[in-house]
Amino acid sequence: IQHKYTNWKAFLVKRLTGAKTLPPDFSQKVSDSMQYPFKTSMRVEVVDKTHLCRTRVAVVESVIGGRLRLVYEESEDKTDDFWCHMYSPLIHHIGWSRSIGHRFKRSDITKKQDGHFDAPPHLFMKVKEVDAAGEWFKEGMKLEAIDPLNLSAICVATIRKVLADGYLMIGIDGSEAADGSDWFCYHATSPSIFPVGFCEINMIELTPPRGYAKLPFKWFDYLRETDSIAAPVKLFNKEVPNHGFHVGMKLEAVDLMEPRLVCVATVTRIIHRLLRIHFDGWEDEYDQWVDCESPDLYPVGWCQLTGYQLQPPAPQSSRDSQSGSSKQKKKAKSQQYKGHKKMTSLQLKEELLDGEEYSFLQGASDQESNGSASYYIKQEP
Repeated sequence: IQHKYTNWKAFLVKRLTGAKTLPPDFSQKVSDSMQYPFKTSMRVEVVDKTHLCRTRVAVVESVIGGRLRLVYEESEDKTDDFWCHMYSPLIHHIGWSRSIGHRFKRSDITKKQDGHFDAPPHLFMKVKEVDAAGEWFKEGMKLEAIDPLNLSAICVATIRKVLADGYLMIGIDGSEAADGSDWFCYHATSPSIFPVGFCEINMIELTPPRGYAKLPFKWFDYLRETDSIAAPVKLFNKEVPNHGFHVGMKLEAVDLMEPRLVCVATVTRIIHRLLRIHFDGWEDEYDQWVDCESPDLYPVGWCQLTGYQLQPPAPQSSRDSQSGSSKQKKKAKSQQYKGHKKMTSLQLKEELLDGEEYSFLQGASDQESNGSASYYIKQEP
């Protein structure tokens, strides 16, 4: 601001009159806010990254900013790990799978290792209670869902199994493994599943079943051909919080296909509560559809505050090679949650900008609605 002002006295008087400063114990408050209920050596159930249809026991190895590095219990060298936030829908208390009827990989370890203990159930994110007594989701119903193995795509999907407490096993049409090993568990209130017609209403490209020849894809024809019905619109989560995100805003976001990485990102599209997250410097096919309340989105400066390494935008050399590396991403179905390896070859050190303040970008005005007026309209009969 030096070139903008010449009369510093007047400027300071104007800015400081009626202003407030940080409280004396600000540093302590920051420190207190970074105390997390999850501790190392706690045992949890978490999705098996090689078989998404089941969970496994894992042990908390470290906690950074509420993000957990979980090592699968049978990993002898502690390299078989999985990162997620403590409020992620992928993590549960010991016994959760059995209680709802979810698949579970039993451990070869017959008893807990010394020092390991089960995380108390009250630490985990609670899901909304649902009433499945009346009209409810049924096996075979069709819907649209974010593909957990390609988060840039919303796909034609099918309910494969109805579990207890409102949980559903979802399969992506046309690309399911014969043994159902890539079915994915979504709660009925999940913001990642949508009624038939959601993409068309909101002008999002719907990914049709792999190998489906009758394009452009029409839901009415597909339901008739597969002798199936659409899941009732009224059963889906219709809440849209006043989240305040706008197109163009910068943030730090987890690359959910390689969830140990937190990257520089931009909001490029908003559909009600759904955000399209673009990783700066990378092709659009690496984009991810993420809910506005996802625990994997952070404000600018979060990594520096917590000491987590931030992955900067891809340099030119990486961009030039993207056309080749992007082809490998098509193999993500077999690699499951390993995903693409963004910036790992560079091993860039975190640069701390001592003494500089972060300005939280307000972004351009959003041309797309974040209201719920047209979120669900009457579908074709």
